[in-house]
Amino acid sequence: MSTPKDEKAEPPQGGPDASSRTMALWFASMPALFVVFWSTGFIAGKLGLASAGPFTILFFRFVIVVVLLTIVALVMRAPWPRRQDLLTIAIGGIFVHAGYLGATFAAISVGVEAGVSSLMAGLQPLLTAVLAAPLLGERTTGRQWAGLFIGLAGTGLVVWNKLGLGLGTPLGMFFAFMSAVFITGGTLWQKKFGGQMDLRTGSVVQFAASAIVTLPLAAMEDFRHTWTPELIISLAWLCVVLSVGTVTLLFILIRRGAAATVASLFFLVPPTTALMAYFLFHETLGPIAFVGMALVVVAVAMVTWKSK
Repeated sequence: MSTPKDEKAEPPQGGPDASSRTMALWFASMPALFVVFWSTGFIAGKLGLASAGPFTILFFRFVIVVVLLTIVALVMRAPWPRRQDLLTIAIGGIFVHAGYLGATFAAISVGVEAGVSSLMAGLQPLLTAVLAAPLLGERTTGRQWAGLFIGLAGTGLVVWNKLGLGLGTPLGMFFAFMSAVFITGGTLWQKKFGGQMDLRTGSVVQFAASAIVTLPLAAMEDFRHTWTPELIISLAWLCVVLSVGTVTLLFILIRRGAAATVASLFFLVPPTTALMAYFLFHETLGPIAFVGMALVVVAVAMVTWKSK
């Protein structure tokens, strides 16, 4: 008959092992959550732009987020950045928020569809992979390069018919391309310089800097807006879900992974956005687009899969 000594002690329910499993599950789900929520930014942006100018809605968004995050930081007694770090932190925020979002919203406001605008996010993984080696010393394998180009081809197929119809002016497509340039710069900058930034107080600095940058642009629009239910819903979603939740997810993913690997998730944004726009705004989506979506999934697997 076994004695208590002979029996293996099982960890109490809810103990360290359970906590570790919960954290592992949370980290494993982060990429999928990021893709879904990031894709909603194009949808919420299009919804709000019917009632406000692109830079006006961004200025309102940044000011609201600064207030929300300041309250959170004060309640949680988060450490504030050193004075000498403020400029470095602010530059990352200007790239990711004022630059990327400003270019994206400007593109949508001049006629580029949400799905087409999100297509330009598919350029970011390639731009990041090209620049990550000289700037961060990260190595991109042959399999990852192949995945990057397959992903680019897949994102093109997702909205091929849209581009063929000429949806979006040359100016709009320029804005959409610049959005990829800004988010690439922001990803690389955050990876190189933002590793020690407290995500609560650092984000306050970044959104405040972005509000300062967008203020004169919003003034040029005469702060054009009409308080419609659509604008209120759009701002609420953009401020809480996107600016607080999803951007925090992005920065956590950047800290935990190589820049090129994290950037590959942006391949999934155009297909996800196209599906959302199809159901919400009746934007077209044909059979070729579904082939592109399949290629995108394969591409992300090739880029993110790690050999043992």
